[in-house]
Amino acid sequence: MTVMPGSGTPTASEPVAARVARFGPSERAAHWIHATAFFALLATGLVLYIPAFAAAVGDRPLAKAVHLASAVLWVTGLAVVAVAGDRRALRRTRRELERFDADDALWLRGRRAPQGRFNAGQKVHAILQAALAVLFLVSGTLLWLGERNTAFRLPGTIALHDLSMFAALVLVAGHLYLALVHEATRPALRGMTHGDIEGRWALEHHAKWTPAERAPATRRVGREQRIAAAAIALAGIALALALVSDTLGSG
Repeated sequence: MTVMPGSGTPTASEPVAARVARFGPSERAAHWIHATAFFALLATGLVLYIPAFAAAVGDRPLAKAVHLASAVLWVTGLAVVAVAGDRRALRRTRRELERFDADDALWLRGRRAPQGRFNAGQKVHAILQAALAVLFLVSGTLLWLGERNTAFRLPGTIALHDLSMFAALVLVAGHLYLALVHEATRPALRGMTHGDIEGRWALEHHAKWTPAERAPATRRVGREQRIAAAAIALAGIALALALVSDTLGSG
């Protein structure tokens, strides 16, 4: 017995696969790079922001050095995935996240409506995370430059950086609850850890999506892509080390 896409009605037609592919290696790599960097930046940022945490750690310059290095390696990692990863899969994911239709509008108003590979809430979450990432990057860069040149000390930069952090913290807390605690949505986590999810769960929660049992074959990375990715990685690591050295040296 199966469920017809978009209806949730059992039928005796084509069977539901036990597991279906949802995310490829490049999508998962981008997700985990972003997640790892976020928690590294959050932990070190709280040490810099809250005096009690700074006192407990006892080495504020080290926390600042790790904070700056994490920011650089975050951007570097995402750039490497963009250059050497499956660009077709990444572009498809971006298009799906940016496309809203009438069913998404109904879903956001709390009504039951069939969803694609991403539901409307996931789309909103991804867009907000991307916007906050830009705000973090711009405000953080201005703060770093402002320490070296007063021309970059713009009013409100610190407030923007801090408010972005609080907004991101709320988003991530909700994301973690849905991924780890909420029983109805917990099965989705496997998509980011293994790449696939239960076929029946996918049909119930993402009825407009037509998944494949196996992920498409990963495209071979060309020589030019490998060279570009290696250059980006080396440049990012060098910059991160330089920032650590500069921060600890001046701290």
